[in-house]
Amino acid sequence: MQEADKQEIIKEVISWTKTIVAAVVFALCITQFVIVNAKVPTGSMMDNIMPNDRIVAFRLSYINSEPERFDIVVFYFPDDRKDLYVKRVIGLPGETVTIRAGKVYINDDPVPLDDSFVRTKPYEEDFGPVTVPEDSYFMMGDNRNNSADSRVWINKYVVKKDILGKVLFRYFPNFRILYNT
Repeated sequence: MQEADKQEIIKEVISWTKTIVAAVVFALCITQFVIVNAKVPTGSMMDNIMPNDRIVAFRLSYINSEPERFDIVVFYFPDDRKDLYVKRVIGLPGETVTIRAGKVYINDDPVPLDDSFVRTKPYEEDFGPVTVPEDSYFMMGDNRNNSADSRVWINKYVVKKDILGKVLFRYFPNFRILYNT
């Protein structure tokens, strides 16, 4: 093999190495600063998110806005920050949340929340009233009878800084938009 051929091979290897390193750095930056890629291990969000579904949340959703009621979010579990949870925002800062006969009421409003996205049998346990602290949120799973959420956690509320992002879509086992579910 001639010297010119060796130099050409070295240039090609260097070119491919640069491309691969750039792609890895780009992917790491995206996953650290733009999206959260998570696998949902439980059925607490059934039927909207099933066990073992893979979801993507957008980390920049709440840079200039606040989480809204019914947003599905990824956050650090308040009782053990090493775990990530996926739940739906139900109670906003300063609101009083009460659950009676399986219906969620906010601030003693006589009309319960429209939680038509809940497809499981209504849970019958009463809860509250509890008042959500400022800069915190009350979370519930869509599978209300089988969800470890703000009703049972030791630290009942998720502070805004622990919310990593708003869930946009499920990409595995099949694609489905979730941000308006």
